[in-house]
Amino acid sequence: MIALTTAHPDHLRRVQLMRKAVLAACILAVCVLAAITHTLGGNNDFHEAFEALGLALIGICIVGRSWCSLYIGGRKKAEIVDRGPYSISRNPLYVFSFIGAFGMGAQTGSVVMAGLFAIIAFLVFYATVRREEDWLKATFGPVYERYLASTPRFWPDFRRWRDLETLEIRPVLFLTTLRDGLAFLLVIPLFEALEHAQDVGWVHAMFTLP
Repeated sequence: MIALTTAHPDHLRRVQLMRKAVLAACILAVCVLAAITHTLGGNNDFHEAFEALGLALIGICIVGRSWCSLYIGGRKKAEIVDRGPYSISRNPLYVFSFIGAFGMGAQTGSVVMAGLFAIIAFLVFYATVRREEDWLKATFGPVYERYLASTPRFWPDFRRWRDLETLEIRPVLFLTTLRDGLAFLLVIPLFEALEHAQDVGWVHAMFTLP
C-alpha cells in the first residue's frame, strides 16, 4: 500500500453522486419494465431456482463489498490501495456490485432481466471508473500508472494476490458499505409485490421474457 496525501477532490465526489443518480434512474426504469413483463413458463421450478440463485449472488455481493471496504474505506482519495482484493482487481467492489445487480434481476425469474440489470450496472460503473482513472492518473502519476499496468480493471487475476498482516479498519465506513449492500435485498419484496399484482390483475403484463 503506497500512501500519498491529497485534498479531497470535489470532482470525484460529483462523479460518484452522478453515478448513483444515473444508476438509480436506470434501475427504476428496469423495474417499470419488469412490472409489465411476465416470465416465460410462469412460476415453474426454474423460476424459483433462478430466484434462489439470485438471492445467493446478492449475498455474495453484500459480503464481498463489505470485505473490500475493509481495505479501501476512506483511503481511495489519499493513497493507492493494492493489497487484498485490490491486488487482483482495481475495482473489486464494483465487480461484486455486478454480481449483485445480476442477482437483483434474477428475482424476476427472468434470465433476460437479470442480464439487463448486470449490463446497466456495468455500463454505469464503467463510465465512472474511466473518470476515476483519469483523476487517479493526474493525482498519483507514475505510482498509479504502475498499478494500472499490472492489475486488471475488473476481471481478477488471482495470481497477483498479495495481502497485509494487519488492517486499520474504520467501522463507520464498513457499516455504511454494509448498509448500502443490504439495500440490494429490497428488490425481493418489490418483485414479489409486482408478481402478486400481476396475479390478482392489478398490473397487466404486456411482454413475456425468458
